[in-house]
Amino acid sequence: MLVVLLITIYQTYFHKAINVALDCVVLDKISHPALLLPPSMKKLLAVLFCAFTVHAIAQKSAVVKSDPRLKGLDTAFARVLKTWHATGFAVAVIEKNKVVYAQGFGYRDLNGKLPVTPNTLFAIGSCTKAFTATLIGKLQQDGKLDIDKPVKNYFPELKFYNDAMNNTITLRDMMSHRTGLPRHDLSWYLFNSPSTDSLVMRIQYMEPTFGVREKWQYNNFMFAAQGALIKHISGKSWGDNIKEKFFEPLGMTRSDVSIPEMEKEEDISLGYGLKKDSIIKKLDYYHIDGMAPAGAINSSVTDMAKWVTAWINNGKYNGKEIIPESFRNQAISSQSVIDGALPGKETPDLYFANYGFGWMLSSYKGHYCVEHGGNIDGFSASACFFPSDSIGIVVLSNQDGSVVPGIVRNLISDRMLNLKYIDWNGVQKHSSDKNKQEAEKGKKDKVVEVKHPATHPVADFAGDYKNPAYGTMKMYIRHDSLFVKTVTHTIWLRQLNYDIFEVFDVDPKEGIDTTDNGGLKLQFRMNVSGDIDAVEGKLEQSLSPIIFTKQIEAKAITAAELQKYVGDYSLAGLVAKVYVKDAKTLFVSIPGQPDYEMVPLGNDKFAVKVLSGYYLQFGPPGAAKITEATFIQPNGSFKAVRK
Repeated sequence: MLVVLLITIYQTYFHKAINVALDCVVLDKISHPALLLPPSMKKLLAVLFCAFTVHAIAQKSAVVKSDPRLKGLDTAFARVLKTWHATGFAVAVIEKNKVVYAQGFGYRDLNGKLPVTPNTLFAIGSCTKAFTATLIGKLQQDGKLDIDKPVKNYFPELKFYNDAMNNTITLRDMMSHRTGLPRHDLSWYLFNSPSTDSLVMRIQYMEPTFGVREKWQYNNFMFAAQGALIKHISGKSWGDNIKEKFFEPLGMTRSDVSIPEMEKEEDISLGYGLKKDSIIKKLDYYHIDGMAPAGAINSSVTDMAKWVTAWINNGKYNGKEIIPESFRNQAISSQSVIDGALPGKETPDLYFANYGFGWMLSSYKGHYCVEHGGNIDGFSASACFFPSDSIGIVVLSNQDGSVVPGIVRNLISDRMLNLKYIDWNGVQKHSSDKNKQEAEKGKKDKVVEVKHPATHPVADFAGDYKNPAYGTMKMYIRHDSLFVKTVTHTIWLRQLNYDIFEVFDVDPKEGIDTTDNGGLKLQFRMNVSGDIDAVEGKLEQSLSPIIFTKQIEAKAITAAELQKYVGDYSLAGLVAKVYVKDAKTLFVSIPGQPDYEMVPLGNDKFAVKVLSGYYLQFGPPGAAKITEATFIQPNGSFKAVRK
């Protein structure tokens, strides 16, 4: 899954950020490099297709399937499943306050041949964001906050990269992705935490790429921060608020906010991805945990239809206000510009791309479209409505980074809005094939880099590397190879050139796939003493490489052992004082300088904690009594004699 994320992180996770401006009006432009399959694999696929397409027809347990405008879509949807090697999806269509169509297609469990139904639970990813933003709207309605005042007024624990951001950023900015922060998604995806508060603490170390309100940039952390603020003000968790304010009054009885909750239910979907663009592969659930307010809800199209119905009906469901009407109107109004999104030659009636609060806005053939997608490991989703037409569409699928929800949504939109037919499945297939061809050409044109050996033995690269905005990479040696362990992934590093390494995900079941690594490379850095002291990589494409600093590995040492180093040492006319603080930590004091904390490395050697490349070696080597100390620095080594 790491490789897929590296390829499409700015396209798929929670929502597509490349060509996202036209998400509601054109299909999501996601593609993967085309890969040739061996004959045996082609034969296997043929068997899979034969078994699959027999059951790709609509499932028998449809809630509603009688609207004449949607006649014949079963066949079209079966073709969508086959074209994209998808396992299954469910769809619900709402008109005014009524569900006019609800149906499942394909399987929720491929091996078990269990069909998708309108009640099947799927992860909805970033379709969660509108729920979180609406909780903020309800707090404003209750007089608990003002979305146009600096967020620090209500949540001082939330800190940004600089004072200008701290003093300026409002909840309106956070809900509409205009804080100046880029995604920084690998921070939560590779270094996940069950605690929203701990993830929010990282925000202060995340560098912006633009000033506040200068540019729309999708950011999941801003919705995690909203969830933390909601808990801070209400005294209840984000999840409890979601259930109390929305699930219960809407009767969304099957919806939940975590994987463990979903796994207790019946009729739940497994998640799937594609290997080499055509081989269906079951994926593990991703426990989003601390990032829950940005995308943790699991739901069915039956439940989500109730949510969309409230949005269509000015915030009311069965006559009861669920969403404050004033907030609803702001949420589906333009708060920031995603992209210029001018009309194209092929689709002149598809244009404009703005963002509200947890919703994307566009014009679909002259109809005002409100939509948001969702993606998380094994699942893709789309929730959409046309407020002027009182039409809503929900598509939930169990395919990772899938174009299926967009295709299905557009096919239904054309029918419900009585618009000219477009073969959206064919349009997207043509675009995907073209992208694959270009990717293949790029591979052929790629210049092979000249390989030079690394500057250090592989063992020197091992250790813990930390970045406060991300987390800790644990690098270790296994079978003479270098590996990295993050919270969620194991990664193999293949030396490319000097101290530059390519990154390959290690699948716990299938091992290492070296066919593609998404282009990510890590480069180790040396300090002025020639020691490896950091590693960097382009984990955020719009910024300079993110630097992880190598942590000094302290060796265990007793208070009694520290005492043998205590004393005064003569150094070039100065006296360096070595002492123990709090009976456990060695310090060195030099006139005119701050006292330096020392970290034990073993064999009478210590590192200066705050200065990379600076050490203190006590001696002489092997002697029972310490009589000297050598200060090892980038500009040389200086011996001091103990008094």
